[in-house]
Amino acid sequence: MASLITEPKQAAALTGGYAPQNKPRRSILMGCPVDLLTTEVLLNELAHAIDTQSGPKIIQFINGNKIAQVRQDPVMERIMWRVNYALTDGQPLLPMGRMLGVRIPERIDGIGLMAKLLKLANDRRYSVFLLGAKQPVLETCVQKIRRDYPNLRLAGYRNGYFTPGETEGVVQQIRATRCDILFLGMGSPMKEHFADRYASELGATVIQGVGGSFDVMADLVKRAPVWIQRIGFEWLYRVAQEPRRMFWRYTTTNATCLSAFGKAYLSHLGGRKLPVPAQVPPPPGGRTDFIKKA
Repeated sequence: MASLITEPKQAAALTGGYAPQNKPRRSILMGCPVDLLTTEVLLNELAHAIDTQSGPKIIQFINGNKIAQVRQDPVMERIMWRVNYALTDGQPLLPMGRMLGVRIPERIDGIGLMAKLLKLANDRRYSVFLLGAKQPVLETCVQKIRRDYPNLRLAGYRNGYFTPGETEGVVQQIRATRCDILFLGMGSPMKEHFADRYASELGATVIQGVGGSFDVMADLVKRAPVWIQRIGFEWLYRVAQEPRRMFWRYTTTNATCLSAFGKAYLSHLGGRKLPVPAQVPPPPGGRTDFIKKA
């Protein structure tokens, strides 16, 4: 049964949330895959992957923006179903998930996980490569990492401004370092496309998309206080800091996410099973009972 729920062509077609009876680690929330695991389990698995060189392991994150992208872009939908870890970054998705029958154990946000992986690298002397952001921002991050995590091995770093023609050279630069962990400080959808296309060529065991986390580390952008994060309004804090850049993005993507949630919740209240479109092949034997009503 586990193979049924992780098949992209079947699961990504569903529009709400479901969780089969055997409680697998991967579920689906409004069209996005979501892995139901704790930070402790995640770090143990990633450490094992690095120790055994069993990569690449791609980590990406789910929030309102990603749900909107997946619903609007079939390519992004397929990319997200190919990642090894799809983690819930958006705090509001936890109560939304519960209302749709998907019990997400905890929020695992991108910058928080990056800090934990840096600590893990420091404790175990793993090597790290940073790709993304502007050069001055990147150099500030490198200085802080060298100061705060002196035992990790900094394999290298490169700013995120390169042309399509330079991409192969960037990939070769990273591969030559044979780094254990690669942080992609790029925006979406660039980081998802880059990781999906080049994961097998980069030579890194763990590849995490960290978005604008380098800007936060360099103190160019402030993180919301913890209490604001916990009540689910970190996005509003970002809008207050960068209204021109963030207002329209959050207005449109939040509206798409709320619309998707509303449809899924109405379906859940009505006791209807989630629809499987005709163009999506059914599970072996034509069974759809593995889908929990939502």
